[in-house]
Amino acid sequence: MHYEGMIIRPPSEANSILLQVTLGCSHNKCTFCPTFREKRFNIKKDEIIFKDIEFARENCRRQDRLFICDGDAMIVPQKRLVPILKRIKERLPWVTRVGLYANTKGIGMKTDEQLCELKSLGVDIAYMGLESGDDTVLKDVCKGANAEKMIKMGRRVKAAGIKLSVTVLVGLGGRKRSMIHARETGRVLSAMDPDFVGALSLMLVPGTELNDQYEQGKFTLINPEEMLAELGGMIAATHLSDGLFHANHASNYLPIRARLPRDKEKTLEMISQALKGNIKLKPESMRAL
Repeated sequence: MHYEGMIIRPPSEANSILLQVTLGCSHNKCTFCPTFREKRFNIKKDEIIFKDIEFARENCRRQDRLFICDGDAMIVPQKRLVPILKRIKERLPWVTRVGLYANTKGIGMKTDEQLCELKSLGVDIAYMGLESGDDTVLKDVCKGANAEKMIKMGRRVKAAGIKLSVTVLVGLGGRKRSMIHARETGRVLSAMDPDFVGALSLMLVPGTELNDQYEQGKFTLINPEEMLAELGGMIAATHLSDGLFHANHASNYLPIRARLPRDKEKTLEMISQALKGNIKLKPESMRAL
């Protein structure tokens, strides 16, 4: 496979065929994210993409899922994305699910009919980085969209029949806006009603604007207990019709996997017990991005 630079994929795509269609992220301005700083956004040539599909045909027959990399493949123009998806269906007929990252800009460039077309061609899940439902936090971290737009674009993905997996970032509001960030994120998640929520805990990375703000005393990183309390507030404010809420990423202090609403009270009680010291938290040395 022809890969350029670091390849990032969601944890749930660990065993998927990774097909790199774009380089980097078309937004690439979030103050907390170091992922694609070294890449200038571009769409790879069809010749390279189709050659990689042929490689997968010969070497990836045990993998029945495919993930389109890099940061926001949804932004690829429909006239280019459709032939790629058709080639995947034709040459990799055993693939049962295609996933991709999608930001609000990329989703917004697609009509409802085009989103439904992507679904018909095998796109079954889209991963969207909400990070926060608090407009102040979203503006501070240069996310490029407000809560209202996040809700609208998330709902459009779901209306097309594509499963929606949303990522949120515990601790992103700092100490000053911690519980506002928690409540507002729960509100937005409730309005979007995603199929999956993935909660990560903020880890500052040298070289990012947010880390610079931390070192300059302009941003306060909350401690593990505060992060756990924030996560509890977020879950309490989140009302899903039937969604999985994951907080079992390597960055988290307390692994959580809950189906909401069924497991909400049990999960909140577990967080309460952890805050009382009855359940041990993951040590700092064991956390990772």
